[in-house]
Amino acid sequence: MNGVLEGFFVIGIVIAVGYVVGRAGVLGPSATQTLSRTAFFVATPALLFVTLAHADVAAVFSSALIVTGVTSSLACLLFVPIGLLRKRPAGEIAIGSMASGYVNAGNLGLPIAAYALGDAAEVAPVLLFQLAVLTPVFTTILDILTERANGTRPALLRTLTAPLRNPIAVATVAGLIVSGFGIDLPAPVLAPVELIANMAVPGMLLAFGISLHGSSRPGGSKEGAILLTSVVLIKNVLHPLLGLLCGLILGLDGPALLAVVVCAALPTAQNVFGYAVRFDQGVTLARDSALISTILSMPVMILLVALLS
Repeated sequence: MNGVLEGFFVIGIVIAVGYVVGRAGVLGPSATQTLSRTAFFVATPALLFVTLAHADVAAVFSSALIVTGVTSSLACLLFVPIGLLRKRPAGEIAIGSMASGYVNAGNLGLPIAAYALGDAAEVAPVLLFQLAVLTPVFTTILDILTERANGTRPALLRTLTAPLRNPIAVATVAGLIVSGFGIDLPAPVLAPVELIANMAVPGMLLAFGISLHGSSRPGGSKEGAILLTSVVLIKNVLHPLLGLLCGLILGLDGPALLAVVVCAALPTAQNVFGYAVRFDQGVTLARDSALISTILSMPVMILLVALLS
């Protein structure tokens, strides 16, 4: 239980600091965009590279990775027909889809895994799948959709090579290559990358907190409420249920089952908001989803730990 509470406390403090900064206006009116773009183009690629370069990729290829891949993909896909039925823009559908299945595995999942599950490594399969698969896929889709929304239809070659121009995708591949081939980078090379990487999570959280100042209440419009409710139901209810079902099908029980269910119950990551701001797609839905799913996930995870531990 302490791990759940501690994880929420840590991110809550940083978001609150961001809100105070936004209220004071010390960083100017473009603070959210500047911090988000800095995180996207500079800090997050560094974080992905460092994380994957240090990861023992072979060690996380387990049943937990299968559960993560299946349940996260299904959760993301579940939002797509809802967005299509509501005739929402493609970019907003992509953000809603990402918010439904992309969990806060870094700054919230790690402390919860360490204290509530007893081993921070339990969240490694989630991190690997999100960093290596979901992040490059969604950011590439958003890149293409943003170009089309701006009135330009990229050529086929430019569309196919979009991942090569995506700093997150490039950093992901580079990190996997370093880890897979066992390349030992010298400290003078790795140290500045790690320093920049340390800026990613606080930068996103501060940007999120700043955006809350002066914003409308979550789901302010009827359409917004429908979309937000859909994301929250998928993220806070269906995703952990899918984790439980998939885990049982694979024969997991005890701590192993608890780990995959709790990881699936993690709320929408603030990264989704950062990507929404970067591509100017579904910003309100991303912000509201991260906020509401985080608030609701705490009692959900406490209940899961009580029932399955």
